[in-house]
Amino acid sequence: MDIILASSNKGKLKELKAWIKDYNVKAFDEVTKPFEIEENGQSFKENALIKARAVYEKLNDKNIIVLSDDSGLSVKAFGGKPGIYSARFAGENATSKENLQKLIETLKHQNIKTSPAYYTAAIAVVCKKGEFCVHGWMYGNVIDEARGNNGFGYDPVFIPLGFDKTLGELDSSIKKELSHRSKALKLAQIILKTLV
Repeated sequence: MDIILASSNKGKLKELKAWIKDYNVKAFDEVTKPFEIEENGQSFKENALIKARAVYEKLNDKNIIVLSDDSGLSVKAFGGKPGIYSARFAGENATSKENLQKLIETLKHQNIKTSPAYYTAAIAVVCKKGEFCVHGWMYGNVIDEARGNNGFGYDPVFIPLGFDKTLGELDSSIKKELSHRSKALKLAQIILKTLV
């Protein structure tokens, strides 16, 4: 049974494929022409399910499992923002670099050197047997400067609890163990085993 990933984000795809390598995994743009999915949910769970449902319905194949991820960063100093708007913090169609820069500028504008923050990942699974969703979290602090070139998104400003380096500076094997997405994927794997 094929698992189709409802994402075209290269960083997410790399992480997802590394975790579910025991399955035949494909990105949805490998099996169909990419199409716009309106993520209008009010939570990471709702948006993950919206994406997975849309791809499952578009492919119209009962022998596939669609897996999607919706994730983001919540910063205490910003009242939990950017949250579900993490991918468009700097505006619609903003790049990861622009979103990162906006976060740094917002911290500096408010004279905040560091703030508690956390990443959330919601992984949705949609197939003929139903819809499922699991979550993972990673806690730490954001800082007002980018450090390191590993990872993607907000990783260069996020220092996980218990560390003094950003995710951008830490080895990818360490991030894999700590990551919100890894934690959610461990739970998603339990669901996948019951479906295939």
